[in-house]
Amino acid sequence: MGEMLEKGIRRLEWARAHMGVLASIRDRLASEQTLKGLKVGMALHVEAKTGMLALALAEAGAKVRLASCNPLSTDDSVSLALRQHYGLETFAKKGESNEEYYSNLNAVLDMGPDFVIDDGADLITILHTSRREHLPNVKGGNEETTTGVMRLRAMAEEKVLRFPVMSVNDAHMKFMFDNRYGTGQSTFDGFMNSTNLLIAGKRLVVAGYGWCGRGIAMRAKGLGASVIVTEIDPVRAIEAKMDGFEVMPMIEAAKVADIIISATGNKDILRQEHLEVLKDGCVMGNSGHFDNEISKTALERLAGPPTKVRESVNRYAFPDGRKAYLIAEGRLMNLAAGQGHPVEIMDMSFSIQALGLEYLVKNHARMEPRVYNVPRELDQLVARTKLNVMGVQIDELTAEQRSYLKGWQEGT
Repeated sequence: MGEMLEKGIRRLEWARAHMGVLASIRDRLASEQTLKGLKVGMALHVEAKTGMLALALAEAGAKVRLASCNPLSTDDSVSLALRQHYGLETFAKKGESNEEYYSNLNAVLDMGPDFVIDDGADLITILHTSRREHLPNVKGGNEETTTGVMRLRAMAEEKVLRFPVMSVNDAHMKFMFDNRYGTGQSTFDGFMNSTNLLIAGKRLVVAGYGWCGRGIAMRAKGLGASVIVTEIDPVRAIEAKMDGFEVMPMIEAAKVADIIISATGNKDILRQEHLEVLKDGCVMGNSGHFDNEISKTALERLAGPPTKVRESVNRYAFPDGRKAYLIAEGRLMNLAAGQGHPVEIMDMSFSIQALGLEYLVKNHARMEPRVYNVPRELDQLVARTKLNVMGVQIDELTAEQRSYLKGWQEGT
């Protein structure tokens, strides 16, 4: 057995040993053979935690094909192990060209899936554009991340979405932990792994104060950074201010930033006007899904082609002598330059994925072609299972308390 294959198996089995919530759900689905005879096409970051989800669905009876949802996020050792050791049809490698990326997504669709699981909505978008011949067979899908949900809601608004999609991203047991604690920790895994630079004492700008931005800012503060937040939403800006962070426009933040990390789900967060005043030596990274939050077009227009200075760092040299550094080509740094979210975090997120798929299998016939929130009872099931795994017990309402909460007559 080759060294790379052994590495992948070890990573997958390490994930299995630390994903107790998914194990509980996997055992039940496998016992009931909930997905027997169904074909499930998946486009997710191909690494160990994702592998455990894919294998869980296969054990539940599904025929599964897996591709990456990002050209730089694949763990090659895991991709190899899934193919050669676990027998899972996997189409992914780190550093895919644009052509290879879309070829792999199309290979997943070649199976004619009954259900799809997506991260960023590229797979679902292809189904609705160049691979429409498979649309009649698709009964439903799951979407993992904020960017994908925004795209799918736009499709639903335009009446072009052709099957129901569960917004896994909007489940409490996903965004409150995956987006906040997962992104918060894994972003700095990617930063430290790629740069080996200190964070303490630096002025670190977080673009966007959604759940991902909150997590990044919280971890940056804990690491000793002076944190600045940029926002377009006035409510979130006030929240960031009251959480103890400076708040200012990006045009001002770029002048003083030692580090800038974007996490918005939108494009051109750092664009030419910001790059023109960027502080010398600034390190830029992105934890949003796509590589368009930091404009590489503007960077090359101002500074020319980059020079690779570390495995996952490119340097841009401006004519006036300033230098700027971009992590992982502007792709999501927590996976392209790190190992992604912690195992215990993805245990909860991928448990929601599995339960969401089961819900679609049982209910798709009476669902409309739109984006659905995950039912509260699935959130609660994952939460209670997670507490059991953690060995934590909580209180329950008494009969009198239940009655009180349903009444209105008892007052002061």
